[in-house]
Amino acid sequence: MTPVLEERQPPVIETTDLHKIYTMGDEEVHALAGVSLRIERGEMVAIMGPSGCGKSTLMAILGALDKPTGGVYRLDGVEIGQMSDDRLSDIRNNRIGFVFQKFNLLSRSTALENVALPLVYAGIPARERRERAERALEIVDLKARMKHKPNELSGGQQQRVAIARALVNRPSIILADEPTGNLDSRTGEDILRLFQELHQTQGITLVIVTHAAEVAERAGRVISMRDGVIVDETVQTS
Repeated sequence: MTPVLEERQPPVIETTDLHKIYTMGDEEVHALAGVSLRIERGEMVAIMGPSGCGKSTLMAILGALDKPTGGVYRLDGVEIGQMSDDRLSDIRNNRIGFVFQKFNLLSRSTALENVALPLVYAGIPARERRERAERALEIVDLKARMKHKPNELSGGQQQRVAIARALVNRPSIILADEPTGNLDSRTGEDILRLFQELHQTQGITLVIVTHAAEVAERAGRVISMRDGVIVDETVQTS
């Protein structure tokens, strides 16, 4: 009897010889100079390095916010690096959640309205938007503050709103760019614990860009960058 071979799923993220060149006047800036990496489903990975090393440029490409100049980027086995803007927008809205250092919340909108915003763009009916936004705020332990506006929330609470907004479309990947950069150390610890809980309980692939070792040490794997290339990878045991 011939054994049945189990088909191996492709990595959720895979790049091969990724380049990104910016033209500034007569000068070319090589933000990425040949980045090849694999991130498997359910991993929690930190991309670490000093300012200007290319980590935020890499994050923008992984999040379909920018396109590479050269090389290949595959998401779930499908090359997306040269897709149309409409296709990339669809991927951003449905497959990837984003968390930024500056929260990027609408100041005149409540926490609930901020969290529901991606669902507005996705054309989800109002009743379902509210239910899903409330559930996302409940996951981050902030449902009691859903009617508050950003200026009525602490920095940590604002970041929790931003995380709930990233969760509301039920993405398979969350990309977080310096998510504790605007927070004090205690609040930053709370946010990192929340990320770890989401990773463990929701099964989300989590990629965190950071320059801080204390943030990177929470990840299962650390990818270190310098001058637009990967210089080291470390697998960490809990």
